[in-house]
Amino acid sequence: VSSPAHKVKGYRSAILTLRQELDLYANIRPVRSLPRLSLRQDVDLVIVRENTEGLYAGRERLEGDGAVAERVITRRASHRIGRKAVEILRAEKYRRLTIVHKANILPLTDGLFRDTVRAVVQEMRHPDENWILDELLVDTTAYQLVSQPQTFGVLVTTNLFGDILSDEAAFWCGGMGLAPSLNWGDEIAIAEPVHGSAPDIVGKGIANPMAAILSAALLVRYHWKLPQIAEQIEGAVRRALTFDLEVSENRLNPDTTTETILKAIIKRLNS
Repeated sequence: VSSPAHKVKGYRSAILTLRQELDLYANIRPVRSLPRLSLRQDVDLVIVRENTEGLYAGRERLEGDGAVAERVITRRASHRIGRKAVEILRAEKYRRLTIVHKANILPLTDGLFRDTVRAVVQEMRHPDENWILDELLVDTTAYQLVSQPQTFGVLVTTNLFGDILSDEAAFWCGGMGLAPSLNWGDEIAIAEPVHGSAPDIVGKGIANPMAAILSAALLVRYHWKLPQIAEQIEGAVRRALTFDLEVSENRLNPDTTTETILKAIIKRLNS
């Protein structure tokens, strides 16, 4: 599952292939402050990323001495990711939904995305709902995720933008190693920690399992529709960090093993 940094004949990213073949069109990436690890305790946002097209559509070709990648944006994909964003906003009772784009430079592709998402959101919005719908350019969003992350609720955006912004925002939950995600379609979902693989530590028993466990909680919450059980899992992680694990300067003790973390979380889950 570790993708090479150069072209290998016959190879294509396993997770990108799964997302497209299984039509897992929504990538859900929450960023929430964690006790003792996060530098601030007021961050609670979700990035809803279109997961099947954009620059990750895989349409690349050589032209003379140059290379071209096609950025694919469709009305259908934009419509359904907008619906997912509203579903999550309602389920988690957020107060703000932000459409993130770069339509000032990419008026056809990002203009289509922005206008389609805005239309479906306004169509789904009930007259008595008073949450805020706004839009931001992706560069402005990047700045505000650094300077005032506590102001965001749900952000909905295209594939590459969502990938980069969610990695940036993961700083506020303690880093990439603690960031969960869910690849979510209509029939199938795949829970996946954001951090990817770590072949350099295979067999050492030192990988932090929290992102994988929190990703499983997303599967429970959104795909299986069992929010109370998801809260129990997430709460067990938070209590283990608060009461059981050694933390210094917003980092777990480097000698903490996978088994130590796992036992602490299971203890809190059982209690």
